[in-house]
Amino acid sequence: MRLNQNLTSHSALAGIAVLLALGIANSCADKKPAYAGPFGREVSEAVPAIENAVGLKFKTPPKVETRSKAQVRAFVTGQVTDPRAAREFAGITAAYKRLGMIPDSLNLQKFLVDLLEEQIVGYYDPKTKVLYIVTDAPKEAVGITITHELVHALQDQYISLDSTQKIEAQNDRQTAAQAVFEGQAVYEQISAMLGGSNVAMNLPGGWDRVRDMIRENQGSMPIFAAAPIVIQETLIFPYLSGAEFVRNFKDRNTGQSLYGAMPVSTEQILHPSAYFGNRDAPTTLTLPPLSGASAVYQNTIGEFETRLFLFQHLNDQNEAVRGATGWDGDRYVVFNTTGGQGLAWVTVWDSGVEASEFYDLIDQAIRKRYNATPSAAAGAVSKSYTAAGRSLQISAAEVGGRPVVMYVDVPAGASTAVLDLARLQLQQ
Repeated sequence: MRLNQNLTSHSALAGIAVLLALGIANSCADKKPAYAGPFGREVSEAVPAIENAVGLKFKTPPKVETRSKAQVRAFVTGQVTDPRAAREFAGITAAYKRLGMIPDSLNLQKFLVDLLEEQIVGYYDPKTKVLYIVTDAPKEAVGITITHELVHALQDQYISLDSTQKIEAQNDRQTAAQAVFEGQAVYEQISAMLGGSNVAMNLPGGWDRVRDMIRENQGSMPIFAAAPIVIQETLIFPYLSGAEFVRNFKDRNTGQSLYGAMPVSTEQILHPSAYFGNRDAPTTLTLPPLSGASAVYQNTIGEFETRLFLFQHLNDQNEAVRGATGWDGDRYVVFNTTGGQGLAWVTVWDSGVEASEFYDLIDQAIRKRYNATPSAAAGAVSKSYTAAGRSLQISAAEVGGRPVVMYVDVPAGASTAVLDLARLQLQQ
């Protein structure tokens, strides 16, 4: 669930917690500002440090302006309510409610506006090419935010930050790209403020400690604290997992550009071997036409959010990681039936063993979520469930020699035979 849309925002979720944990202060009291406008001193100190850390020069001087809380809310609202974004949110909301990852009562658009308003200290807008800082933002956060957002401004001068947003119905690929952009901003922000030091060697407790600090700091972020797991984790993922990916890239590809061969899946962000070794590009799934239903929305989930789905219902991190490992591609479709809305989700796996593990765990997830018992015997390649006004089915099959698992959820009384897996197309 890629929540930032076109907004590259710096929030208390990651960068501030990281840098406060390090006890770094962004002091530039005696530095003569070289940049006009607000925060000239901070920009003057941050720009050369960022250029040195990233290894790229700013083509044009960055521009910084201030925005009130009301202006920030209006901006974020515009980001999530323009026609294209509204369609995306409607489809994502329907899918994740059917998967049990967000409550039926949640208005995702409004919640996201409230959440980002709580988090944002500043943001870089690729459309205006301006870095905005929130008026009356905490002083200790402003310098950190400027450094982070200036990295985004520098990125935008070498690769369009809007480019990946134009790819439709590819959530997992967009999440991977966002992890590069945010991960680089976090990594180089810290590196710049450490004078170019190796970030990995200077993070007490590593990224896991940062994640713990974010959790511990939830009391100061009440909206974030109340967010469903999928929202919390997909907000944190680009910053922390992205920063670890960037660290790996810099260690293995000294002097090379991050943007030459962008990762195309969260699998490549999560598993160094999937990107730096024998690069494992995901399989593209083309779903066949629906039977007895009309399609509303399609997208991908990806390995990371497959983990979140399993964790949501099993509450076991190790099992969630195990069950999602071996993911090689997926696609879901939200559709309308005469009885209401349904969802079909098809996943393809690296091996039959990994597909079987996912099949078994998704069976457990359904049992726990609905307190339901399947109608098939143990070991069957298809199981059906009826509970809470829904009919569900999971199926395991081979398509073109590849192991596939399908999950279908429809209103009770509607047919679960909405997709013919024999007509599924797979392209590597």
